[in-house]
Formats: sequence, C-alpha cells, structure tokens
Amino acid sequence: MRVLSGNWFHGKITREQAEQLLHPHEDGLYLVRESTNYPGDYTLCVSCTGKVEHYRITYAASKLSIDDEVYFDNLMQLVEHYTTDADGLCTRLITPKLMEGTVAARDEFSRSGWALNMKDLKILQTIGKGEFGDVTLGEHRGNKVAVKCIKHDATAQAFVAEASVMTQLRHNNLVQLLGVIVEETGSLYIVTEYMAKGSLVDYLRSRGRSVLGGECLLKFSIDVCEAMEYLEANNFVHRDLAARNVLVSEDNIAKVSDFGLTKEASSTQDTGKLPVKWTAPEALKEKKFSTKSDVWSFGILLWEIYSFGRVPYPRMPLKDVVPRVEKGYKMDPPDGCSPAVYDLMKICWELDPDRRPTFKQLQERLHHVKTKELYL
Repeated sequence: MRVLSGNWFHGKITREQAEQLLHPHEDGLYLVRESTNYPGDYTLCVSCTGKVEHYRITYAASKLSIDDEVYFDNLMQLVEHYTTDADGLCTRLITPKLMEGTVAARDEFSRSGWALNMKDLKILQTIGKGEFGDVTLGEHRGNKVAVKCIKHDATAQAFVAEASVMTQLRHNNLVQLLGVIVEETGSLYIVTEYMAKGSLVDYLRSRGRSVLGGECLLKFSIDVCEAMEYLEANNFVHRDLAARNVLVSEDNIAKVSDFGLTKEASSTQDTGKLPVKWTAPEALKEKKFSTKSDVWSFGILLWEIYSFGRVPYPRMPLKDVVPRVEKGYKMDPPDGCSPAVYDLMKICWELDPDRRPTFKQLQERLHHVKTKELYL
C-alpha cells in the first residue's frame, strides 16, 4: 500500500484532541501527533475495539521505533509498515484520519526536502485556468517553471495529495515536480517543470495532419505508454488519462500530468465528476479503478492522437455513450490510422478488464509498429 505523506500527521495536538478526532472508533482509524510528554518524539494513535490506543514513537540515533525492535528512517516508512502488518499493535493501520488544512503538509514537505521558498519564485503570467486555480508561468532561480496556485485552504488540502503523489514519481515522460510552497494563509503552490508547447490535445488540434506525420503521432503514443508502464510498475493508477492531461515539452516530448486523481492501485472514489467518454465501464458503474481502467483510457487517448484532438464518440449524445459501449460498441478508426494501431485501441476497449493488455504489452506492440513502419 502507498501512504501519501502528511495526510495523517496532525502536529501538536493533545491526547484528548486525538481521541476526539478518532471518534466514532472505527477499527484501524489512525493519526500521528507530536508527543506532548516527550518533546521530539511522536505518538501513533489508533482506534481499536471502541477505544483509542496511544503508542509512543521514540526518536533516537536518527531512527524511529515503537518497540525498539523494528527501526525506520522516517514516519512514512513506519506508517507504511504498520498498514501491512499489525506487528504487535492492537490492529493494522487501515484508514488515515486526514488532517484538515495545510499546516501539517507544510511541515511534512519541509522535512522531506520538497519545500521551496517563496522568495526564490517569481510569478510571471497566467498560462492556464483550472477549476480550482490558475496555472502560471514562473521563474525559479533563473529557470522557467509552471506554477499551480490554489488560494483557498480547503481546496489546497485536496491538492496536497497530488503533490504527495508527485514526490514519489520520477520518469522522463511524467511532468516532474520541482517543489511545493505552502503559505501560512493556506495557499498552496505546486511548482513543476515548464512544458512550453502546452497540452497534447491543443497541440494536435492547432497543427493538424498537414504538420504532424505518422511518425510524430506514434512517438507521442509511445511517450505516454512509457509513463503509464512506469506507473503500472509502481502500483499507481492515474484515473484521468486523456490528451488534455498530457503536456508537450519544447523538444516535443509528451509527458503525463495532472495527478489530482492518482491513487494507489485498486482504490475507489466518487464517480460524480468522472469524464464519461474516457472512463472504463467498470470504473463508472462499480467504482473499480485499476491499471486496466487506465488501459481503457489509453485506448481513448490513442484515438484522440490519431484523430488530431477530436472529442471521442463524435456526434453521439453523452447519455448514449455508456449504454452503447456496454453493448460492445467501439469507435471506428480515425482517418488514416493504421490497422495495427486501431487493433491496439480495440483491445484496450475490451469490456472484461482481464482481457485488456498491460502497459508493458502495449509498449512492446507500439515499438513493433514503429519498427515495421521504419522498414515500409
């Protein structure tokens, strides 16, 4: 299980406050606080059989331990260990009690080395607008960067998870996090590498088939697939894969972005805001998200690439998409799309998730297509 940093750390709260936060007492609900009796140490608080147990986490010789038998480098490792095995605790850690606000997040990002200083960042101009805040072009110590600014504390807290996920991921085809700024006011700034050519969907639409050849479309497909193969290998599910969430760098490298929905594999979420045309049927209907639901979305993204940014299921009313897809409907190939690439789209759209390929298999198939096209 992947534990997102900071969410469960509540800083300087009392024993009584911790017990109030963990009420009603659901087994396995937990949080970590600073120890009030032993400054410098921590306390793990866990709900179990109708009461809250408090375990002192001692800090000695740069290591953390609950029982002086198993030692950890940081709180993240300790919490992750006890989510997989109770190992002497009253219960395994199951559900983190999320910290309200962003104070704990600021402390955690500072401890983990991801905190940036606001005085080193220069905000230039707005380059995009999102539902929760602007994306601006910035400059950090002389380098161009993209800055996602979220001004309201409640919304910022939701984006802490995005930044936490990004600290765990590093790949040439994922937009790289450079750091995070959390201000006392609750405002959050997520600073990432700057992608000069914008979103892939806009790039495809603005240039079209007169500028972009088949070799370029295949390269973008492989770039995205490599990013997704990396997420698959690290047990992450993106959940919102689409051409609008892929960005293009100055040197034409496609990189997957927008980790707002990225979670550990096989978790569930509210489906109210999901993009229907990109989301796998089992994710829409049963909230079942997995690498295989990402594979479905990748098939839609391939169709977007080869149609130069058209909206999927053209001329079909949104209300008709799910019923028709559940009966086996698959979109026709975009004009000029090779049969080999269209075959890949279709196997991504198998209704049974187990029959869809892995990203590793898709990557091998795409490289095979590339090799064949080179010799045509």
